[in-house]
Amino acid sequence: MDPLTATMSARPASNLADDTYRKVALRFIPFLMLCYVVAYLDRINIGIAKLNMQADLHFSEAAYGLGAGIFFIGYLLFEVPSNLILHRVGARLWIARIMISWGLLSGMMAFVTEPWHYYTLRFLLGVAEAGFYPGVILFLTYWFPNHRRGKMTAIFQAGIPVAGLIGSPLSGWVMEHFHLVGGHSGWQWMFVIEALPTLPLAIGVLLILNNRVQDATWLSDEERSLIERDLALDNHDHEQLSFLQVLRDTRIIRIILMTFAAMMALYTLGFFLPTLIRDAGATNTVQIGLLSAIPYLFAIIAMVLVGRSSDHHGERRWHLAGVMIVGAIGLIASTFAGQNLFLAVISLSFAAGGIISFSPIMWTLPTTFLGGATAAACIGVINSLANLGGFVSPYLIGWIRDLYQGTTPAIYVIAGALILGAAMSLTLNKQKSKPVREAD
Repeated sequence: MDPLTATMSARPASNLADDTYRKVALRFIPFLMLCYVVAYLDRINIGIAKLNMQADLHFSEAAYGLGAGIFFIGYLLFEVPSNLILHRVGARLWIARIMISWGLLSGMMAFVTEPWHYYTLRFLLGVAEAGFYPGVILFLTYWFPNHRRGKMTAIFQAGIPVAGLIGSPLSGWVMEHFHLVGGHSGWQWMFVIEALPTLPLAIGVLLILNNRVQDATWLSDEERSLIERDLALDNHDHEQLSFLQVLRDTRIIRIILMTFAAMMALYTLGFFLPTLIRDAGATNTVQIGLLSAIPYLFAIIAMVLVGRSSDHHGERRWHLAGVMIVGAIGLIASTFAGQNLFLAVISLSFAAGGIISFSPIMWTLPTTFLGGATAAACIGVINSLANLGGFVSPYLIGWIRDLYQGTTPAIYVIAGALILGAAMSLTLNKQKSKPVREAD
């Protein structure tokens, strides 16, 4: 045993560790999840706006899908630089900047009148938001060792289903009740109202986040030392790779490919769930919004349970394969529901539970063997390239809906990609993290 490991093996009493990490989690995680709720809602509210916006502006299904997906081109181009800047200047200033930028651009969606307006703003929204999600994932590596991070990441990422749970009914209600107020359509009001929370949240980022453990005056010296020791031990054997080595690493390539499939499925739900529920027989925007919330409620429960199970057993591969298979089965089952609204919502709930449970487990993988600036670059590379699935799936679905007047062929393609991703997850190395006790 080398001297560093020997020195750090004598970890503090478990109750001190549990209390310390609980204190850190309570300070950061609920607030970051709230920020992610607003970020994800501003990203996907185009899905429910489509119900009226598309007819008002005379956009084809393909034009809608291209605009929804072009967000991820801007995201791809600016995500890695954004994460490297965050690693250098700190999370407080950079995440606050990101939130202000995306709030302004999301609100400007209310003024779209032409397809090129739509494409331009969606691209710029991707540029503005690039770095928020991977930046928070990186930020969590500064505060939690890997064996505790799965559960923390799952709670943070509950912002995705919470955004759907709250945002879908809210968006439907705004579109219904604000229609023609001041002469503007309900979807225009929706974009403005849902962009407003970004400014106070950006101020909250400056007040709540700390860039480094040493800056956390709300922790005792003993608590700060405990976290620093845990993170040093966690990072002791991590590799430092060049950017080109990151791109050539077969472990990272496999993670990108399976995450690409998961992102195709995630943004199928994000951009088309209201449309799928309308196609199954829902009538008005309020009803569609309320029914769209049910799959996200199911996903909240599923992702926390799966994240906790993965941490408890210290196992990642089979958990990843399992949730991707469940997501694929749910998507395929939804195509057989026809006009049976109940069966459609149940099938889409299983799909959401599987698909949305994927990312919290996946993000524990690269940081088991990478650290520092390499981890920052790696997280940016994985998220930006994998998120191109969010460009492919909405354009594919829009094109197929225009061509075949239905979504079923595209759903089969996306479900097939999930099954291939599940198989790929089982080829990953058996990197077990330290299991976490139930008391944690």
